[in-house]
Amino acid sequence: MTLHLPDANGTLRAYEPRTEPLALHPASAFTSRTVFSAAHVVADPYADVSPDSPAAVDWDATLAFRRHLWSHGLGVAEAMDTAQRGMGLDWAGAAELIRRSAAEADAVGGRITCGVGTDQLTAGTLTEVRAAYEEQLAVVEESGAQAILMASRALAATARGPEDYLEVYGHLLRQAAEPVILHWLGPMFDPALEGYWGSADLDTATDTFLEVIAAHPDKVDGIKVSLLDARREVDLRRRLPHGVRCYTGDDFHYPELIAGDEQGFSHALLGIFDPLGPLAAEAVRVLDTGNTDGFRALLDPTVELSRHLFQAPTRFYKTGVVFLAWLAGHQSHFTMVGGLQSARSLPHFARAYELADGLGLFPDPKLAEDRMRTLLDLYGVTP
Repeated sequence: MTLHLPDANGTLRAYEPRTEPLALHPASAFTSRTVFSAAHVVADPYADVSPDSPAAVDWDATLAFRRHLWSHGLGVAEAMDTAQRGMGLDWAGAAELIRRSAAEADAVGGRITCGVGTDQLTAGTLTEVRAAYEEQLAVVEESGAQAILMASRALAATARGPEDYLEVYGHLLRQAAEPVILHWLGPMFDPALEGYWGSADLDTATDTFLEVIAAHPDKVDGIKVSLLDARREVDLRRRLPHGVRCYTGDDFHYPELIAGDEQGFSHALLGIFDPLGPLAAEAVRVLDTGNTDGFRALLDPTVELSRHLFQAPTRFYKTGVVFLAWLAGHQSHFTMVGGLQSARSLPHFARAYELADGLGLFPDPKLAEDRMRTLLDLYGVTP
């Protein structure tokens, strides 16, 4: 049963895999928090494509994973950066993903919100950026899903200052049919978003972000903050207009932010809830009973795994997410669109396996062990 796992120093350590998973079962949605898992896409391993080709998606496996998340009461945040938007999945693929997932959500009664961006463009005028946003917003609204206005690389490259962000977002919010979620994605997730909201100074950027919301509070359901800075998120959520939610996107501090304090709490829209889905759902149901300590007891031990998956370069966290989905049996292979399975090292995978197995995340620990052993054999690891 012993596995020999490589560490960053090139040495092997013995690890005894877990034999029993946690007992986590499908259940209904939550009452105290709104919780979305950003979901990954499953590549078609038989497609004859290159990293530069349009994504070839295994739609059956991709939609099955969303049904898995819905079955545990989680909402699905679709076509976000976890789904490799701008890192293997282009707008044409994302549009099909949105339409298919929204139809599936309608069929099973699942909650879904979908990313709206400008990834048709690499750069352009403000008019072109606005038109790209409008095209994607129309697709999401026509699908019946809620929209998430994601940060735009093209807008970051084009905007001359805060006034351009105010103009573009104001225009989009005025025409949105239903309240949207605004997403502030930090440069640790995407370096092209440095200086978003018109300033590299986060205090100044926060003021502009809040100005957008204050001008259209009836069109903003909430904000998703992905800056990996718990103090800043708490300060920001305390400044939100009444009725506007804060959805934490902080994959380093999510237990404390969701638990909250005497002045409020964050809801959640997290990439780490892709591999943590059933365990995270169980923790939130405990929180629904008012048992904050029990919630933290379940979720705090997962932070080490999350910090490992999201370590710098943070944008490659998707590789670890898909790796764990393969080990957990949610897909039959470890292949990613854009060839991104090569973005992390074997020692990184080994530690991810060890941490996830220790948490009891794998429904079939023996399957996970066998697949980890296969990967070690592929890399030529011999004890």
